[in-house]
Amino acid sequence: MVVRSAYSSILLKLSGEILAGERGWGYSSQSLFSILNIIAALWKEGIRIGIVVGGGNFWRGRMRGDIGLGRVVADQVGMLATVMNALVLQDKLRQLHVKTRVIGAMDFGNFAPSMSPVEAAKLYRAGELLIFAGGTSNPFFTTDTAAVLRAAEIGAEVVIKGTKVDGVYDKDPTKYPDAKRYSSISVEEVLERRLEVIDMTAASLLRDVGLKMIVFNIGKPENLAKIVAGEDIGTLIY
Repeated sequence: MVVRSAYSSILLKLSGEILAGERGWGYSSQSLFSILNIIAALWKEGIRIGIVVGGGNFWRGRMRGDIGLGRVVADQVGMLATVMNALVLQDKLRQLHVKTRVIGAMDFGNFAPSMSPVEAAKLYRAGELLIFAGGTSNPFFTTDTAAVLRAAEIGAEVVIKGTKVDGVYDKDPTKYPDAKRYSSISVEEVLERRLEVIDMTAASLLRDVGLKMIVFNIGKPENLAKIVAGEDIGTLIY
């Protein structure tokens, strides 16, 4: 699949909504199949892969207002949703013969145990595909921040964020037809302009640990392989 590889180690951030596909809730077998087959193929070619998955196919923070939940509890519910998604991804990837392990941000028992960053990095370098569940284990932090944190801990070269949009825009492209997409943009400008494709804590951490992020539309899963191969897809945040 990949003729040449621009990256040999990646951290892929997947939103939960992507797993739901057009259903909008739960799982879409078509979405799972198309995304995971690309991931499995890349892993079999020797690309080291870590995944941080969101929980938006089951729970979004804005839903807390509907039932009057406090922010802390709402975020804890979201963390549990990411564990469910991680277990589904693990099972499907194992069916594709990928050596996969779920690591919890806190100890979720035998199915998602916690692990030190040093031990996780060893497994990653040894070629296990790692799925990180539970966010950062703390409320008020998004899975964007968890993705940058885990990438720094395991030594990934780049964070690749799969979303519903094809990159970073100067304004919301769903509201403004004249929105401009950036092919690349500095993290300082993302922070200064408060562009919402990535939360500000995650952007600050990107800057502090010296990582870059590529934001792309994973509704076309083949884009992931193209990015790993070095094609100019999406937006590079540097």
